[in-house]
Amino acid sequence: MEDLDSAVVLGMAAQAPDGIVIIDGEGLIRYWNRGAERIFGFAADDVDGRSLDVIIPEKHRKRHWDGFQEAMDRGSSKYGEADLLNVPALAADGRKLSIEFSVVLLPAPDGSTYCGAVIRDVTARRERERELMRRRAEATA
Repeated sequence: MEDLDSAVVLGMAAQAPDGIVIIDGEGLIRYWNRGAERIFGFAADDVDGRSLDVIIPEKHRKRHWDGFQEAMDRGSSKYGEADLLNVPALAADGRKLSIEFSVVLLPAPDGSTYCGAVIRDVTARRERERELMRRRAEATA
């Protein structure tokens, strides 16, 4: 795998159907692939350099940033290996989304740290699960 050109890897990341988002240590968006554009409805140029708050519902921001800072201070995230984080998110048109994502901390050559996430929109699945639970509850009532 050492012979694989980095342009191939970057091309895969750019075209991946899942969202791939990288933010810097200040929480500013530095990478936003086509999958993120599709999921959230924001073009990469529209979010470049903006706070990740553009997709975080206001009532969840403090908790998010507290967890982000804790991970940055610790130098690791508990949502990377096998654990997915399930959270609400916002689309550009104001719709509420349900997303799952894993997180990796990425050291930069200058000593700074970036945070990368691979994100999947699970809104439709979560709605189907809620509907199934509602039907089961009605059937047993």
